[in-house]
Amino acid sequence: MSAEEKVRECPYVKKCGACHIGSMSYEEELADKKRQVEQYVKKFCPVRDVAGMYYPYHYRNKVHAVFGRIKNVAVAGAYEEGTHNIVPIKDCLIEDAQASAIIRTVTELINSFKIWVYDEDTGRGIMRHILIRKGMSTKQIMVVLVTAGAEFPHKNNFIASLLERHPEITTIVQNINDRQTTMVLGERSKPLYGPGYIEDVLCGLRFRISPSSFYQVNAAQAQALYKKAVQAAALTGGETVIDAYCGVGTIGMTMASKVKRVIGIELNDDAVRDAKANAKRNGINNINFVAADAAEYMTQMSENGQSADVVLLDPPRSGCTEEFVNAVAGIAPDRVVYISCNPETLGRDLEWFRAAGYRAVEAQPVDMFAFTEHIEIGCALKRINKLKRRQQ
Repeated sequence: MSAEEKVRECPYVKKCGACHIGSMSYEEELADKKRQVEQYVKKFCPVRDVAGMYYPYHYRNKVHAVFGRIKNVAVAGAYEEGTHNIVPIKDCLIEDAQASAIIRTVTELINSFKIWVYDEDTGRGIMRHILIRKGMSTKQIMVVLVTAGAEFPHKNNFIASLLERHPEITTIVQNINDRQTTMVLGERSKPLYGPGYIEDVLCGLRFRISPSSFYQVNAAQAQALYKKAVQAAALTGGETVIDAYCGVGTIGMTMASKVKRVIGIELNDDAVRDAKANAKRNGINNINFVAADAAEYMTQMSENGQSADVVLLDPPRSGCTEEFVNAVAGIAPDRVVYISCNPETLGRDLEWFRAAGYRAVEAQPVDMFAFTEHIEIGCALKRINKLKRRQQ
């Protein structure tokens, strides 16, 4: 995109709130995001230019819409920012175009079959949400229809009509969410067509994606971010790597072929189960996953006289804790790779790392979410005081 090219106009931007498409060009947006990172990080290390997207539209491979009713007609869209008023959306500029087309068809079928949509005020109705996930490498598509109960009138004909219009769909799942909650998905899911999951390839590895699985919504930029993380780790082949906050193991698995071993630490039991299955699916034998608090686990390692060469961390927006940083320092890795989605908490945590004996070398922002306020940053740190390492 040229510097002069302005972003395409979005008719929903003043109400939707899902993104912030305005009059700024994409290049201007990237420059603005770099300034945001520099505000908190520049005092610790140089900040490189933001690695932007080749085409910053229709990049989201996970698309969600809520169903509602306006003038007795079913509509699908997003909540108006700060409210629960539904803004009908037919073509979102940041969501996958196939997904948008499927949502339009499902909405038409709801009206055609006269299926009542859920009313959160009365608790009555059937159709609540639709969630679509797409494997950007495999092109597999999953449609998740979220209902308020097990009832699904005209189910067989509804599914047949949907598949006739969209034969590219590879699986359809009914998710039952019968709770009064703002959460999209309930705890029960059952396949109505296909296996109930899709697969995708990321950094040469194959991952199974279920309705509730965590998976990066921008696969192309996720690969760019992970490759930069591997480069920042400066791996030589003999390292022990700790992947803290490992989730389903995506980043640690991309490093596994380049190191001696990886230990993935994750508090969520479901994520650990998925991580183990992903490692087995890809034939990776030198990575182990443990369900534990990362700070506690590394503190125990330190007390047992164990160390690591590299610690990789990708915490939530709230960042780390000082306890976590001290636990990292306790196992004395030579290098730390910090992936952050919040420049402000990254700056705070770099101060703690500096006090613990680590110097930030470089920060590389990567734009995963064009036309939003969010930015990912990969930051490389090195140990300043290289005292004698404890034996593993």
